[in-house]
Amino acid sequence: MTRSPLHTRLLASAALLLSAGFSAGALAHNPMCECKAIDAEQIKCTGGFSDGSGAPGVTLDVIGYDETILVPGKLGDDSTLTFKKPGSEFYVLFDAGPGHVVEIDQADIEAP
Repeated sequence: MTRSPLHTRLLASAALLLSAGFSAGALAHNPMCECKAIDAEQIKCTGGFSDGSGAPGVTLDVIGYDETILVPGKLGDDSTLTFKKPGSEFYVLFDAGPGHVVEIDQADIEAP
């Protein structure tokens, strides 16, 4: 069976696209988020990625143990969000998309 030049080029293009997808996966970076109490009332969270890049605009919600969103938020231009500590038990959810999620329980937040 002989292949036309067009068929050969299509196969080569498909192979190139597949290999590009594999190399992009090799360059993946992990999400990182850290929260610290500024004082008894305020908590500051900073998000980013293991390659050193920031995460401005990424969703960072404060969620109660009953799964209600207590403080809906997005990281600012400096990749931080400061919020008032809720009166009930909570955790922080940094959500940069599928496979890029970090949860921080209130017990893991450093005291001032």
